[in-house]
Amino acid sequence: MPKATLAATIIVAVLGLVDVSILRRSWAYSKADFAAVLGTILLTLGLGVEVGVSAGVGLSILLHLYKTSRPHVAEVGRVPGTEHFRNILRHRVETVPSILTLRIDESLYFANARYLEDIIQTRVAQDKAIDHVILQCSAINDIDLSALESLEEIMHRLSEMKVQLHLSEVKGPVMDRLERGDFLDQLTGRVFLSQHEAMMALTPRPDPQEPQKPNTGPLQIVGGTEP
Repeated sequence: MPKATLAATIIVAVLGLVDVSILRRSWAYSKADFAAVLGTILLTLGLGVEVGVSAGVGLSILLHLYKTSRPHVAEVGRVPGTEHFRNILRHRVETVPSILTLRIDESLYFANARYLEDIIQTRVAQDKAIDHVILQCSAINDIDLSALESLEEIMHRLSEMKVQLHLSEVKGPVMDRLERGDFLDQLTGRVFLSQHEAMMALTPRPDPQEPQKPNTGPLQIVGGTEP
C-alpha cells in the first residue's frame, strides 16, 4: 500500500511537468527542433533520463552543425530611394549587372567554407557580365582559419576570371583578425565601410569613348518574386 501510494503521488507530480504542447509548437516553428524534442522525449521514456538528455544534446549539436554548414546566402540589391540592401527574391530592389553582392547570414568556419566557395563559383560562372563580387559581412561574427583559406581560394579563382573580390560592413573583431594575416594585403578589391559606399564606388560610369561590356549599364529593378 505505501508503495502504491508513493507511485501515484510521483505520477501526479510528474504529469504537471509534461508539456505535450511543445511538440505542436516545435513542429510549427522548426522541423529540426521538433526532431530534437521528439527524439529526446522518446529516448528518455525508453532508456532513462541520462540517456535521453545526452542524446538530445548530441542531436542538437548535429543539427546545429548541419544548419550552419549550409548557411543562408542572399543576393541583395538596394531598395530604391534608400541605402538599405535586401534579398532580391523578397523585395523589389536596384541591382547593377556588373556587380554581384552576396550577404552571408552566418559566421564562416570549416564546416561551411567549401559551401560558400561553390555558391560564388557557380554564380559567377553563370554570368559573364560580373566584374565585382562584394561579400556583405554584416552577419559574420567570426572567420576561422579554414574559412580564411577558402576566402583566399575564392579570391584567386575570381582573379583568374578577371573579377575583383570586395568586402563590406566587416565587424571590428573580424577585421582585427583579418589584419593579423596577409589576406587584406592580397585582396584584389577593397574593404568598404558600408554596402552603399561599395555600390557607389563600383557602379560603372558610362564612357562614350570606351565600348561597354554588354548588360553592365544603368541600374535595374529586379526581385520580389518570393513570398
